[in-house]
Amino acid sequence: MYARVAAITAALMGGTALTVPHVSAAPAETVPHVPAAPAAAPGPMIISHRGASGYAPENTLASIDKAADLGFSWVENDVQRTKDGELVVIHDATLARTTDAEQRYPGRVPWRVADFTAAEISRLDAGSWFGSRYAGARVPTLEQYMRRVTRNHQKLVLEIKNPELYPGIEKQTLKVLSNEGWLDRAHVEHKLIVQSFSADAVRTVHTLRPGVTTAFLGTPKTSELPAYARFADRINPSYATLSTRYVAAVHAIDGPHGRPLKVLTWTVNDAATARRVHGYGVDGVITNKPDVVRGAVRGH
Repeated sequence: MYARVAAITAALMGGTALTVPHVSAAPAETVPHVPAAPAAAPGPMIISHRGASGYAPENTLASIDKAADLGFSWVENDVQRTKDGELVVIHDATLARTTDAEQRYPGRVPWRVADFTAAEISRLDAGSWFGSRYAGARVPTLEQYMRRVTRNHQKLVLEIKNPELYPGIEKQTLKVLSNEGWLDRAHVEHKLIVQSFSADAVRTVHTLRPGVTTAFLGTPKTSELPAYARFADRINPSYATLSTRYVAAVHAIDGPHGRPLKVLTWTVNDAATARRVHGYGVDGVITNKPDVVRGAVRGH
């Protein structure tokens, strides 16, 4: 189960001799050999958290458009389910923080997503709380969201949120992804990761669609990592829980597809923290401010 250490290979450079007319000349000077500089190591994958949510209202189409405008292909979102069974993209289990549900539906405390129909949620303003320029932004359905991600040629880290509140949401989410063309080989191998704080949800996704790359959100004990590696390809901890030793321990174990586990850490929004976790050797950084992280870890 433990990954083998890769061997270091050396590049050999060869020259091509040119035939030139004979001329009398002084002995040529010996030119010292200067080894080529090693290629710069690529930085970690940068994932725009709920879209570029430092600059546009989270989990809206405007937020993933902003990520695209900034030049980022990977975005992250959160999926929950309405009263009438529609999957919508929103982080909190309630609508209060990121919409005007309290004003529009004052008698429906505590404004749980699961207590509203998709039609009712579609009428909410999910942008004004962030700024007047985003007034009228809506909570997208998962179908609407996937179509915009496809249009933007983006890639997705999809979080199944609060699965204990929505029995069967794993299968339903996979069905929507399939309907939108996101479970073909190209998407499954290169453009999609499904994650959750629930190990049961991650295990269910792996069981239903073994080819999908999956991730567990959290920081399991190193002794527990082999158990998670049976169904998760990524271990995605908070940056505050990380160390070089922990990242190395994760990398030392092969996941369900026979490749070393990877680490995507969240939510890193400043340059100093970005440089620190990059030094730990993480494979990806989830951030509200992808441009800040890119500047810190890639020198752009």
